Amino acid sequence: MKYIFLLCMGLLFLGIPVNAQFNEKPILNLENEDKALLNWGYFLGFNQYDFKFNYKNDPGDTDILVSKSIGFNVGLIGEMRINEFLDLRFEPGLLYNARTLGFPGFTEESDAIREVKSTYINFPLLIKASARRFGNWKPFLIGGASASLNLGSNETALDDNSSGTFRMKKWVYNYELGFGIDFYLEYFKFTPSIRGVFAISDELVPDNDPNSPWTGNIDGLRTRGFFINFTFE
Repeated sequence: MKYIFLLCMGLLFLGIPVNAQFNEKPILNLENEDKALLNWGYFLGFNQYDFKFNYKNDPGDTDILVSKSIGFNVGLIGEMRINEFLDLRFEPGLLYNARTLGFPGFTEESDAIREVKSTYINFPLLIKASARRFGNWKPFLIGGASASLNLGSNETALDDNSSGTFRMKKWVYNYELGFGIDFYLEYFKFTPSIRGVFAISDELVPDNDPNSPWTGNIDGLRTRGFFINFTFE
């Protein structure tokens, strides 16, 4: 529900005349907006990242805990029209988020807590499948694959969790799925959307000790998260 709330608040904040968009016979804005071969824009938004853990042995009730926070997204959009209903999109962006991991079995907070700050440069290639335009709005589904460069990965660090350093791989490969609505305003097209991102590659760099109390029982670690983006084209 928090994602829907943020989306609605974004619409109210930006003053989008939603009621006018859904009138039976609205004055059509930007009638030729989608007919060009190439379109450009930018996006701003929020994200929330989590981790999915796979374990070598059943941890029972001693799972690693993840405390999530709200991060931000900003980026550019390049879109190529395929036909009336399909577009190919490239959306390079900068994504920032912080997660806190709580490891069981430790008495000292300095051993039990690891803060994972991630700054991703994301390179998604997506297909946007739209419905027919209804007046000044048009719903769509979007999905595809992405590669993300994690600038805060610590992959090459010699220190590991025994020295307080949690390490992840620099490159992450994901698939992304989402939906949204294009609103055709008088001077630009505004698009709120919600998207899920799911890593398909293992991101963990294990500790040097194979029996490490932090990573010894982890078989795989993958990011999953949600984006709420506001696009201007």
